[in-house]
Amino acid sequence: MSSVVRRVPPMHALAAFEAAARLGGFAQAADELCVTPSAVSHRIRQLEAMLGTPLFERTPAGVRPTTVGRLYLESVREAFGKLAQAGALLQPERERLRVSLPPTFARQLLMARLPEYLRSHPEVEVEMHLSIPLQDVTAETADVEVRWGRGDYPERTVCKLFDDVVMPLAAPSWVAARALRGIADLGRAELLRSPLLPWRPCFAAAGLDWPEPERGAVFNDLGMLFEVAAAGLGAAVGTRRLSAAWVDTGRLVPLFGVTAPAPFTYYAVATPAQHKRAVVRDFIAWLAGVFA
Repeated sequence: MSSVVRRVPPMHALAAFEAAARLGGFAQAADELCVTPSAVSHRIRQLEAMLGTPLFERTPAGVRPTTVGRLYLESVREAFGKLAQAGALLQPERERLRVSLPPTFARQLLMARLPEYLRSHPEVEVEMHLSIPLQDVTAETADVEVRWGRGDYPERTVCKLFDDVVMPLAAPSWVAARALRGIADLGRAELLRSPLLPWRPCFAAAGLDWPEPERGAVFNDLGMLFEVAAAGLGAAVGTRRLSAAWVDTGRLVPLFGVTAPAPFTYYAVATPAQHKRAVVRDFIAWLAGVFA
């Protein structure tokens, strides 16, 4: 061990000295450091012995640094500041990434996977904000937007996350109560509607030239749509991925084996300026990979 290192006082003694000088007493320093006042007094006596000079004057009101103590206090505080700065330099710089996404995508598809991204990117601080599907409205400015639509977003960098299929769905009890034999029987049934998922692709896949239903409750959130369908309010159109939580638990069942390509899907979108940031490109690539 070098002679320089041997001359450096113990850190606990320096901390006790700085706290007592700042707070004006050994008892106050002891409270802050979570030790006893006698331990603080012992550490300061140890420091004074190493330096060969008193650092405090004892007064009825407490303690105050001597002239030498005040000079030494400046050096100790400067050293503590440099140590704090050195520690900060060793910490990776955290990047802020703001993401807006539709609510059902967030809850059903992304949140369970997000910890994987955060574990592998500890330098990224993520903010998640909900948007309104199709209208692409979010309460916050976002670096990356997940949009539900056809992918036609001018002046944006666009990455399709996946393709999907749509199918008619209903609660098992609702199906049993109506003795449905085929999709044509839906003409006399309650059909739930959403601007996010039209019925016509399912009708066309079954060979029916039917228009979009004009009656039935309307929902602009797919999670709400699937919940009311599971509660037995009517039949709904769902995508395979988004409805998986309801289908896998048996709360909804696909009807008649009818499927069709989904007219809409999810896209990760960023402006060209945002896409220049490595953290934005990496997050979009991660999204595309996790849903591949």
